[in-house]
Amino acid sequence: MQDYNVKSVSRTCSGTGEELVPGSLCHSVLIERAGELLRLDYSEAGWVPPPAGLVAHWRCEVPEPTTSAKKSLDIDDLMRQFEQLNEEASPSQDKFRYVLALLLLRRRRLRFDGTKTIDDQEFLEVTGTRGEGTFLVPDQQLDDTEVQELQNAVFGT
Repeated sequence: MQDYNVKSVSRTCSGTGEELVPGSLCHSVLIERAGELLRLDYSEAGWVPPPAGLVAHWRCEVPEPTTSAKKSLDIDDLMRQFEQLNEEASPSQDKFRYVLALLLLRRRRLRFDGTKTIDDQEFLEVTGTRGEGTFLVPDQQLDDTEVQELQNAVFGT
């Protein structure tokens, strides 16, 4: 069995370009274009005969927009966790510590002082902006996927 990722109801009618009003009925279709499934949504007024390449057609109610409450992180809690990881200095936690350092740099809770090479290992040298000491964080040379996975672990997503 194959899974398909079909987007949710769009906010715009594919026929008229007008906004689809939450609570109203709409026609949704899946069509195949260039080997990919594409979802199109139409208001009652904008509905036209099914387009070429039709795979599925159904009627549904346009849902109310959802507000995604982004989890806010307490930067001071992250800083305390970062300091604790530096005290323990466990190689098994180096990737996590590195990503925390990047997050804290982005949030301006750490300041980047430069890099250092010790025994052929590259380190980020960072200092806390509230007087916390200097920290040496082994550069992990992570690719974007690894950074995203570790950030998702921090954010709990």
